[in-house]
Amino acid sequence: MNIHTGHRVAAPPRYALRLKLSTAVMLGAGLIGAASVWAQEAAPEPKPEDHVVMVTGSRISSRGYNQPTPTTTLTSDDIEKNAQPNIFTTIAQLPALQGSSGSSVLTYSTSSGMQGLSALSLRGLGAFRTLTLIDGQRVVPANVTGVTDVSQFPQLLVKRVDVVTGGASASYGSDAIGGVVNFITDKKFTGFKANVEHGQTTYADDKNNTLQLAWGRGFLDDRLHVVVSGEYSKEDGVPAHGFGNDPGPNGRTAFNAPAFQIRPLSQTTDGKPQMYDIRNAQPYQYNRYGLITSGPLQGTAFGDGGVPYKFNYGSNGVPDGKGGVSGCISPFCVGGDLSGTSGNSTSLASALKRENFYTRLSYALTPNHELFMTVNVAEVNSQNTPNAGAPKNANLTIQCDNPFLPASIQSACAANNITSFQYGTGNANFPNNISVEPRRRQERYVIGADGSFDAAGTSWSYNSYYQRGVNHTDLFVKNITLSPRYTAAIDAIRLPDGSIVCRSMIARNSGCQPLNIIGNVTQSTGALAYVMPSQGPQQHTRQTQDVASFNISGEPMALWAGPLAIAAGLEYRKEAYSVRADPYGNGVTPDSPNSAAYPADPLLNVTSGSNWFAGNYHNGQGSYSVREGYLEANLPLFKTTALGEANLNVAGRGTSYSTAGNAKTWKLGGTWKTTIDGLRLRAVTSRDVRAPNLSELFAPVVITNNTVNHNGTTLTVQQQVVGNTALRPEVARSTELGVVLTQPSWAPGFSASFDYYQIKVGDVISTLGLQQEVDLCDAGRQDMCAAMLLNSPVPTNNYVRLQQFNLASLKLKGFDIETSYRGSLASLGLPGMFTVRALATHTIDNITDPGVPGTIPIQSAGVNLGATPRWKVLATQAWTTDRINVTLTERWVSNGVYSNEYIECKSGCPVATAIHPTIDNNQMKGATYFDLGATYKVSDHITAYAKVDNLTNRDSSTAPGPNVGYGLNPSLYDVLGRMYRAGVRFTF
Repeated sequence: MNIHTGHRVAAPPRYALRLKLSTAVMLGAGLIGAASVWAQEAAPEPKPEDHVVMVTGSRISSRGYNQPTPTTTLTSDDIEKNAQPNIFTTIAQLPALQGSSGSSVLTYSTSSGMQGLSALSLRGLGAFRTLTLIDGQRVVPANVTGVTDVSQFPQLLVKRVDVVTGGASASYGSDAIGGVVNFITDKKFTGFKANVEHGQTTYADDKNNTLQLAWGRGFLDDRLHVVVSGEYSKEDGVPAHGFGNDPGPNGRTAFNAPAFQIRPLSQTTDGKPQMYDIRNAQPYQYNRYGLITSGPLQGTAFGDGGVPYKFNYGSNGVPDGKGGVSGCISPFCVGGDLSGTSGNSTSLASALKRENFYTRLSYALTPNHELFMTVNVAEVNSQNTPNAGAPKNANLTIQCDNPFLPASIQSACAANNITSFQYGTGNANFPNNISVEPRRRQERYVIGADGSFDAAGTSWSYNSYYQRGVNHTDLFVKNITLSPRYTAAIDAIRLPDGSIVCRSMIARNSGCQPLNIIGNVTQSTGALAYVMPSQGPQQHTRQTQDVASFNISGEPMALWAGPLAIAAGLEYRKEAYSVRADPYGNGVTPDSPNSAAYPADPLLNVTSGSNWFAGNYHNGQGSYSVREGYLEANLPLFKTTALGEANLNVAGRGTSYSTAGNAKTWKLGGTWKTTIDGLRLRAVTSRDVRAPNLSELFAPVVITNNTVNHNGTTLTVQQQVVGNTALRPEVARSTELGVVLTQPSWAPGFSASFDYYQIKVGDVISTLGLQQEVDLCDAGRQDMCAAMLLNSPVPTNNYVRLQQFNLASLKLKGFDIETSYRGSLASLGLPGMFTVRALATHTIDNITDPGVPGTIPIQSAGVNLGATPRWKVLATQAWTTDRINVTLTERWVSNGVYSNEYIECKSGCPVATAIHPTIDNNQMKGATYFDLGATYKVSDHITAYAKVDNLTNRDSSTAPGPNVGYGLNPSLYDVLGRMYRAGVRFTF
């Protein structure tokens, strides 16, 4: 990987008939100035200093200019060597990229809409605080949270990616608090190239195939240039494992059902921990095919054919007849019968299919003025299973006269003088797992002009463009139950004629068919069709983005140490969305009416909807507009033999948001090329903003199923998230100080940099966590209690409402290190070149202050369940000859903890609090992964390659949570195991 830190990057000469390059070419940030002169005769070869390509950290285009903001650049060679079917994976491996999401993130979620979305996040600040661009232009978001899906980009034509690791709002606008990731395409690609690749894991899953094609050609003496690309990529993912714990998906053995056992705070006066890190956790509120969970029959399970048997509780537990189990801590025992555990039943990685068409046409009206147009149409489909069956955690009531009950259980009911009992089941005999299937289709059209002109004695470069982007996101959930119908269907009775029907006459008249959930029995086709209709939850979102931008740059005057360079621009942007959902999830409205697919049903809630087990989508819409202008200048301070060279970079931007008001951002920085050989110093400080996005402002009510611990009992609740139109922009202050050593004469081929960063963000738009709100309510906070209902007589009506406010603040501190060396092996008598590179990010602090009385700042640095480990390192060693390249890569994440707020102890523990729980183990190991790749140049036009990721098949570290699951953090760890890839590239 090549790192550029604001210095000039000499581009290779460009040869074209009758074309002479002069002045500068600025790429990125929407400022693509091309100054060229048409001549009647062949032009001489341009000098390197005549062609300057600037990286994305600044809008300034000036020869010899060094920008103060650190920027890492990945070239197309870096991308090709990593051999990933999605360029996102390559970029996300950079140490500064923390918290990025991909196909293995959010596979446990039904309703988020984020499954399979490839979104980049810098510094662990979240993808919505990282601005992702193509050729310096904004891209229509792929989700109402404002994040961009890298899967929708034309990846074969990407010739470099600039990653700006610092605040850049003054230059680029909102969302650049964490930095900017700018994909630079090859706009003048000429010829034909293709890439064909296949891969799969050592477990013979996640099979993936990629085909990429690109063609480009100049016409009319290269005045007209056409570039076209098409791509198809398919990743099968790792499907749900199903019930039980051993083995894991397709033979993986690392997963051992981790979970937290959590005692009530009131019981922690005994010197023992409140929380226990357990493995082989057994949820004792249900089992695979049914379990009586309270009363005199508690502990009776049902197996094949509905035959009852005594359930084997873990921890040698004995049921107490009141819903508890001795030796266990609600809701888990350890060990015992784990066949019903559904926590390992999520997809390990989503299936992903990506199709992309891209074309760019440019036409030079004159030697100095060019028109261009781009069209990008992309579709990304994904699929995952959030969990098998649809577990019911002891929240069902079965009447003793249910005809599906064995006679022995009916007799036992009579003997114990009960008429009903509480029941839990994993519904493991449902024929199909829940399937979440998002489909995102992007249509992006750009027209623009760039070029140069002379005015006031100097040459000016300009760029202008208009973008119209539309993203259609369709979410389909299949094989999922309607809760009111399920409740009615399991409550069966036998009529005098011997037939079994639903007890409720209303339900019976509307088509209810009785469902037998007592044991492993064949389900009635009619009953399944009734509780699990073919048309499940649906959400259809149309999101648009219109951007008009004009930028100009030049050097209006010469000063004592060089030219004054400036850049300025204006931009208008409008974001809008509308979402429509099915009437069973949303409720019946004119926008979501009943239909043949969703007929009226008296059992369903037609007002608020939320009738599905999960995936209750709701209608919404909203829009906002932005007007802004900026000015950036580079002032040379001095250039002498005695002092070296120094420059001052300043930028300011004024922004007006139609909803959030006005915001001002600025940047002040400078670089000093010292008289010490190869040594340069840099510093930059900035004020940056992130405006509230469409989701935060106008989000419809989003309801998902979740669980919370309330007074020692685990409750299933509806988590309701709503928008807030009164939100203000987040405001950040970023400071970076750096030292750069670039190939000094005493160490040719060696470069290194060290950059310290500090970011403070105020007015952070955030919500309290679900469990945090409940804990505060339990502690007496009535304002929190007003946002929830936890004691409804109908358990499915329990909810916790989460709304976003400008409450919190963030403080981040750390440093980045980069080193590289490239040299010949001739002195050792060996052919080729040897290259060593390493990039590392050390996070000192990542502190979130919720801004709510009764809470404390949370330190997330080193929390390996999160996104910011203490250390994240990427290192490569490569040997290259004319035909062969062999590259070894190491990826390292340091050891961490589950939470910095936990107090680790095994005995003599202090009394636990909601702020500082005590726990018996708070350690989460890091990981080291080795990747090995090689390429072989078969001919001038054909290159074969192979790659093995996670060479040693190192298992991911696992960690407990409030629910049983894989216990994985795919944001930090490789969760799939060893991956093999091989392919061929063609160039003509």
